[in-house]
Amino acid sequence: MFSLSTSVQPQVTVPLSHLINAVQYLKTAVGSSNAAAKPQHREHALEQDSQNTEATWTLRDLGLSDLGVGQLDELISAMLPRLSQQGALSSSSPSQQAWGTSHLSSHSFFHNKHGFSGGKMGTSYPVFCKQIPSPLQAVCTELRYWPVWIQNRGFKTLGKHKRLQAGFERPMESDGFTPSFMKGLLMRDKGMEVETLDKLMKNKNIPDGQQDSFKTGFAEGFLKSQALTQRTQDSLRRTRLVLLVLLLLGLYGLSKTPFLSGLDSAVDPVHMKNVTFEHVKGVEEAKNELQEVVEFLRSPEKFTVLGGKLPRGILLVGPPGTGKTLLARAVAGEANVPFYYASGSEFDEMFVGVGASRIRNLFKEAKANTPCVIFIDELDSVGGKRIESPMHPYSRQTINQLLAEMDGFKPNEGVIIIGATNFPEALDNALIRPGRFDMQVTVPKPDVKGRTEILNWYLRKIKVDPDVEAGIIARGTVGFSGADLENLVNQAALKAAVDGKDMVTLKELEFAKDKILMGPERRSVEIDKKNKEITAYHESGHAIVAYYTKDAMPINKATIMPRGPTLGHVSMLPDDDRWSETRAQLLAQMDVSMGGRVAEEIIFGNEFITTGASSDFDAATRIAKMMVTRFGMCERLGVMTYTDQTKQSPETQAAIEHEVRKLLKDSYERARALLKSHAKEHQNLANALLQYETLDAREIKMVLEGKGLETR
Repeated sequence: MFSLSTSVQPQVTVPLSHLINAVQYLKTAVGSSNAAAKPQHREHALEQDSQNTEATWTLRDLGLSDLGVGQLDELISAMLPRLSQQGALSSSSPSQQAWGTSHLSSHSFFHNKHGFSGGKMGTSYPVFCKQIPSPLQAVCTELRYWPVWIQNRGFKTLGKHKRLQAGFERPMESDGFTPSFMKGLLMRDKGMEVETLDKLMKNKNIPDGQQDSFKTGFAEGFLKSQALTQRTQDSLRRTRLVLLVLLLLGLYGLSKTPFLSGLDSAVDPVHMKNVTFEHVKGVEEAKNELQEVVEFLRSPEKFTVLGGKLPRGILLVGPPGTGKTLLARAVAGEANVPFYYASGSEFDEMFVGVGASRIRNLFKEAKANTPCVIFIDELDSVGGKRIESPMHPYSRQTINQLLAEMDGFKPNEGVIIIGATNFPEALDNALIRPGRFDMQVTVPKPDVKGRTEILNWYLRKIKVDPDVEAGIIARGTVGFSGADLENLVNQAALKAAVDGKDMVTLKELEFAKDKILMGPERRSVEIDKKNKEITAYHESGHAIVAYYTKDAMPINKATIMPRGPTLGHVSMLPDDDRWSETRAQLLAQMDVSMGGRVAEEIIFGNEFITTGASSDFDAATRIAKMMVTRFGMCERLGVMTYTDQTKQSPETQAAIEHEVRKLLKDSYERARALLKSHAKEHQNLANALLQYETLDAREIKMVLEGKGLETR
């Protein structure tokens, strides 16, 4: 038997797990080299007994049966070094020292160097083992007093320990220190044993009669799982293919983006053969000026032979909807030349240099097809005033390129640039100078003659009553542009279609005009009888004053139908467009505005006047102020304008306010006297409005003349 004695006095601190692992490694190494050892060596080793009978095992239990006696002695002497009489190691040289000293942070230098405190070398402490993976560890556990010094510190360090210097090194750490990922790599090939189908049926206790069905079902399930796996792989393959195609398309599209290639697509011209000056109505003066440009494009040699040059550019200025774009198209159509259209916003991009590149490409294409017309709509978007902007230091590249193309070192013979804008004051001064935009053509809103022509042009495109007079609608659409008149005709056609009529009449045209001017009818509004009566007398007061005042505009119609923000209104039409107004006409407008409030006061008294006259007072006050401060129609203040009243002296401001009040008071008294003198007509007109809600000019005249409306 092999026994271990407790009489050994070690001098260093050695973890037991290191001792056990080292012994196990030596057992493996020695066992492989001494496989043919003689039996008598093992028998001799087995005859050795320990003095301690409590810790006795055989060499087979310890895994050391293959070692000889000499090898075992060397092993024990190497693994369990003894202390000498003087307290030093038995080994005379450092190379023979089996264990390295761990220098720890203790309370004394002696303890740090030797691993134990001075004067306590004979003291022994019990050692506790956490694991017993081998018989040798069990031996160590059973030993009650193993003379190993215990370290004072209660924490571990990650310091490196010297390896055993007995002629070999440990191949691996103990199981407790093996990293988890290394365990996974080492145990990767140790898979579970594959269970056969027959063994599975045997373990499940499947009867013999059901084994064939079990095999069939198992095979079908396996095939279905294989098919599902194949479909999953095919779907994944298709998904990868689609993603690859999308990636290639994205890369191709990225290569075509403006910041990479600029404006690389060609600009195609448009031929305006079907648009001529015959399609442009209401702007005769503008057409006459552009007719010269048409002659330049048709026969340029007619002017160059005399030494003249073709104009570089024409700037069309006017309110929205007056036909600037239509005029530019008509110029190209009359001259039968290519027409290049571009909007100012098309040159405005977030990428630097894109706008300039597009302008270069546009003029390059135009120069290749001379003579031609380039039309840039909303020119102020690209040709605005150049200012220093720290937010966008390259914002001026586009307009600089446009300036260079229009009047640079390279001539643009045969290329006419037409620009259109609603804000000519916003354009850069270098752009509108002679040599770039040589001509500036104003396109105003049409007058009554132009509105009549425009209405007749659009009325020919719909089914309209032959008795409709476009001039009547034109008189009531002061300030309408060509686009507004087109919308009016379209709204009238839609109204006739909703009402189920075969053609558009004057009634639908009037309805469309009122809808555009004042908003749609509010037939769903429930107005009580009292308010409806007040509204009827209010509107009748306006109509009476307008009808019996000499210089007032003729009445078009009166209604108490709610429309927009108003409960009723009286519309008046001038015989012709008024380019200027006399003092008598202005006073007449003030009197008509006062007629509504005067009628409420006369009929219902001061206690029942309403807020419906607020807009009337605004109009009258505005006219009175303009007469005093701008038109010089006040004897006291004379022919002097007062544009900013806040800069005037207090006396002047008081005088202006006094004269305005005097004009308004005189107007109110004139309207009051007129309504009192025509009280009967006032009563009849109010009753007719309560009955019919809307009366046109002819019906109002019949009521005021005392005629009935039974034929309506």
